[in-house]
Amino acid sequence: MNFLLAHGPAILFYLLAVVAVVGGLGVVTLRNPMYGAVALLTTFLAVAALFILRHAEFLAAVQIFVYGGGILVLFLFVIMLMNLQRLPQEERYVEGAPFALAVVVLLGVMLGVLLAAARFLGAGSNPAALTSVEGQVAGNTEAVAVSLYRNYLLPFEIASIFLLVAMIGAVVLARRD
Repeated sequence: MNFLLAHGPAILFYLLAVVAVVGGLGVVTLRNPMYGAVALLTTFLAVAALFILRHAEFLAAVQIFVYGGGILVLFLFVIMLMNLQRLPQEERYVEGAPFALAVVVLLGVMLGVLLAAARFLGAGSNPAALTSVEGQVAGNTEAVAVSLYRNYLLPFEIASIFLLVAMIGAVVLARRD
């Protein structure tokens, strides 16, 4: 039981990391685009769970809403609107496979060095991602909200006006056709 309490978060992290990597590989290797979209959703949800493990609940919610909800739905619309039977079959590009393998090995070595350095230097020893808001300890979602709506309210509203103008311009340009 002590082993599970001590190493449970690490085991869960590695399990979710494997799920995210396998989902990412499924996105690029599955021939059926609908299965690829399901693999993409799996990857998005695994990354959101990794954010929750690091006490970044706000980022996890954004990951699910923006990517899992918005981007994936856009991909599904594109997949469904395309007539996939009329697309010409192309041969797979395998000339760059040795280069891709070398990049994967190099990135693996870099990741191993990074993990070894983090373990050696003791990085990540503070498991609680809590922030002080007005002298009180608060979760990071509350800290983001206080910072965004108190300190950066004017830039936030200016950005929303720019997005509204861009959206109106897109509608006007689309209506001309």
